[in-house]
Amino acid sequence: MDNWDEIKTAYQVARMGTVSGAAEVLAVHHATVIRHIDSLEKRLGEKLFQRHARGYTATEAGRDLLTVAQSTEDQFAQLANRIRGHGETVTGELVVTSIAEISPQLTAAMVSFQADYPGLTLRFLTGQRLFRLDYGEAHVALRAGTAPSEPDYVVQPFMVLHHALYASPAYAAAHGLPKTDADLAAHRFVVSDNMDNRAPFYHWLRGMVPPEALSFRATEPAPIYDAIRAGAGLGFVSRIAALAMPELIEVMPPRPEWAANLWLVTHVDLHRTLKVQRFLAHLKGAAIEWQKL
Repeated sequence: MDNWDEIKTAYQVARMGTVSGAAEVLAVHHATVIRHIDSLEKRLGEKLFQRHARGYTATEAGRDLLTVAQSTEDQFAQLANRIRGHGETVTGELVVTSIAEISPQLTAAMVSFQADYPGLTLRFLTGQRLFRLDYGEAHVALRAGTAPSEPDYVVQPFMVLHHALYASPAYAAAHGLPKTDADLAAHRFVVSDNMDNRAPFYHWLRGMVPPEALSFRATEPAPIYDAIRAGAGLGFVSRIAALAMPELIEVMPPRPEWAANLWLVTHVDLHRTLKVQRFLAHLKGAAIEWQKL
């Protein structure tokens, strides 16, 4: 019973009553139908059909096979409908990965989206690792920097993160604040511990100050922000992230060379599903206000 093609053929012969009828339904030659039936009867050691001038009539064993095959076909049809339905409903899991910098805003947008679709389970993935959409690790990704170039990715410009240089009141009281670019070398800075970080403001900063000025380093945005707020040094923060830190002093306003492009990325196989399209529309609507910062 390990050859489903033969079983499917026998089911259609029992249902249609003739070899020619089964061949038409299966889109195969009638000789293939006869070969399948003969092979299956030989393997089972039992006659499944009585042959006569009008066609094939199922024996008791054939009727048993018809019953089981009918149930199996119904189950496969139900499975196919459920699989197709996954792309037509906003249910199940929605996995979103993003840079942590816009986590408060993105989380709020995800929560409001889930309120509209309570049957949805949301997973929000952040971190240094790039989650692979082509491996099914996420449905939607928000990426900063240069546009992703993977051939199966659908990439859309999303927004621009405008970064400014900030200091805490404690740092300003202890060290003063720079007035011009020339003053920066005399100050201390909080930066990413990844010296290969391609953020445009870090690239700019490394060309402006000596290495020893980069005196406090951390791997994640949260401890970087904590260090800036604690007075460890000056640091770059996007205007959108700075909303959560109103006590910080904006030392230098955003410059074009410090800006970071943010991209909305989906995989071509999932891009047109209702779940992903509804979320993208919701996210773009929320980002209209974010882009004003």
